[in-house]
Amino acid sequence: MAESRSSDTTGKAWFHDIYNEPDPRAYFRRLAPLEYEIPHHAQEVFRRTRAERGALGTDGGEGPVTVLDVCCSYGINAALLNHDVSLAELYAHYTGPEADSLTTTELIGRDKEFYASRRRADATPAIGLDAADNATRYALAVGLLDEAYAEDLETASPSLPLRRALGRTGLITVTGGVGYVTHRTFEALLEWTRRPVWVSAFVLRTFSYGQVAASLEAHGLTTRTDTSRTYPQRLFTTVAEQRAAVERVLLAGDDPAGLEADGRYHTRLYESRPSPV
Repeated sequence: MAESRSSDTTGKAWFHDIYNEPDPRAYFRRLAPLEYEIPHHAQEVFRRTRAERGALGTDGGEGPVTVLDVCCSYGINAALLNHDVSLAELYAHYTGPEADSLTTTELIGRDKEFYASRRRADATPAIGLDAADNATRYALAVGLLDEAYAEDLETASPSLPLRRALGRTGLITVTGGVGYVTHRTFEALLEWTRRPVWVSAFVLRTFSYGQVAASLEAHGLTTRTDTSRTYPQRLFTTVAEQRAAVERVLLAGDDPAGLEADGRYHTRLYESRPSPV
């Protein structure tokens, strides 16, 4: 299994060295052996949620919904949301011998054609937010994102262009980013949203979503989750990482049996929507 270069205080491995390369090849090569799969599970969830949110429009009529993906990385969620492609195909696309032989510039040219040919008829505007400037630049260059913002809202307020983008946002998504970002990022986002906004978040069971849910509640959003349903994220990198995850799950009052105890991180889906009047 691939090893990370560092870990946080929870014992979770963080792959800092692959998150901000000029293109996503190292990202997919590193995560493939770990069977990183949460974007696959999010694909249909986000499509369904986008359709439900889009049906509301701005004034009760149907209309496209702009999606803002938090911790968007190389635009993988946008690729899966707006294109006829699977996560397995993306692994093959970026880890195969043809990809290895290309320069980043050549890869960008190939990817522009690849994604354009698979663009779905129901594709909607996609905005990406991530502190990794190289990753967001790549996603923008190949057409996965309509707008990209390399900003850290844990430490700074949104820029004026991002504030304007938030005014057009109807759905905020995140897969695994909670832990990298906290309630501070969500508070900064919700301060500038104008349309009725929904939030759809996959969160590792080793992290609490309580503070984020409380911040969303303060902005009129009620958060719900199905405690009986989990979604696998990836294999553990080491026995120590697994042990730390099991301990945190137990401390949270959850049962790791058949889940983290069997060798994988698991997430829970949290859906936040405007509270009933």
